[in-house]
Amino acid sequence: MVIGSHLILSAYGFWLPNDPRGSWSEFVGAWELVRFGRATKVHTVASVAAAPHDVAARRAAKAALRYSEVHFSGAQARAVGRGFAEFARKAGLSVWACSILPQHVHMVVARHTYEVEQAATLLKGEATRRLVHEGLHPLAAFQGDDKRPPSPWSRGEWKVFLDSPADVRRAIEYVEANPEREGLPRQRWSFVKPVEW
Repeated sequence: MVIGSHLILSAYGFWLPNDPRGSWSEFVGAWELVRFGRATKVHTVASVAAAPHDVAARRAAKAALRYSEVHFSGAQARAVGRGFAEFARKAGLSVWACSILPQHVHMVVARHTYEVEQAATLLKGEATRRLVHEGLHPLAAFQGDDKRPPSPWSRGEWKVFLDSPADVRRAIEYVEANPEREGLPRQRWSFVKPVEW
């Protein structure tokens, strides 16, 4: 039985659906990316980040994006965290680990009445509202006729279902150590609660 999930939420432009290393996408939905090839769906839960690939092809595709890829600053990451905290409080979502990195977020969350995909969408929505409210939205310069900026997030999420306490502990350790892989300190968020069982 699933007791939690490891979620990865990508900022806009971080991991494209046709990334030469592979992706978890089924299709390429952005016209500006279609000329760089089909989706590179891989069937693995293991990271392909270190896989050898054509770096020039990946960079060319990113350069063709409609907007610049999002890199959250420290202030923006803190605003994202406040948005996550608000959603977790309102929804009663238990967050067991969280690392907000410049281009993606890792979280370990408990099973909830919301499907994990819906929770991911709502987490991103609350974080985006917080970025707008605090005047920190990274794509604010591109707001449309509706006065709303484009989403700072990629569509969808990547998830791994966790079905044992050992899986949860491994995921928490991975998420907590993740900032160090990017040369950043470990993070502590007020909304992250210890696992209780």
